[in-house]
Amino acid sequence: MAQIPLKGKLTSENDLLAAELRDEFRENKIFSLNLVSSPGSGKTSLLEKTLAALGDKLEMGLIAGDVQTENDANRLIQAGGKMVRPIVTNGACHLDAKMIMRVLPEFNLNRLDVLFIENVGNLVCPSSFDLGEDMKVVLISTTEGDDKPLKYPAMFRRSSLMIINKIDLLGLSDFDLDRVKKHARQINANIEIIELSCRTEVGMESWFNWLTGKIREGCPSR
Repeated sequence: MAQIPLKGKLTSENDLLAAELRDEFRENKIFSLNLVSSPGSGKTSLLEKTLAALGDKLEMGLIAGDVQTENDANRLIQAGGKMVRPIVTNGACHLDAKMIMRVLPEFNLNRLDVLFIENVGNLVCPSSFDLGEDMKVVLISTTEGDDKPLKYPAMFRRSSLMIINKIDLLGLSDFDLDRVKKHARQINANIEIIELSCRTEVGMESWFNWLTGKIREGCPSR
């Protein structure tokens, strides 16, 4: 019983900070995305490909959350990321608004078109913590179970887009595209869905078009 008010207090404090972040993002006309997934679904690979394709067209800020290392942040820097900041949670299973607040002054906000927040690999805890983002994007890969939306409904309910990665591996397991899309829409009827492979780059153009379209919608002056 004592844990319930404690969780409520934590999320309440987080929501206040998230509101401040959201105001700052909007004031600077930054489109912000919170990328969430299980470990190994391909968040970092997606961002590497995005940097390669759009790095000369968009000013991208990237926050890479990890439990123990800065490996993902280093990969993004090597991929051409000019504004990359790691957050090592030292065991915490999610990023929170206070962590984002801590690194945000290191970004030149008035230059950014988009801020990617790569959350810790986890489909449970990150669903409860608002980071001031415009949207959550949930990644799932064909090497996982196609029942993930049913097992982690809060995450899929709060996500605007589901990316299905590793479609080049379809047929090597029992993963069923129609089934996972049905499950996702059962949880969230409005969720958008993109199928792609970061490795072969099939379907990547759909992601690039979705991203640039959302930036234009949110920031017409850009």
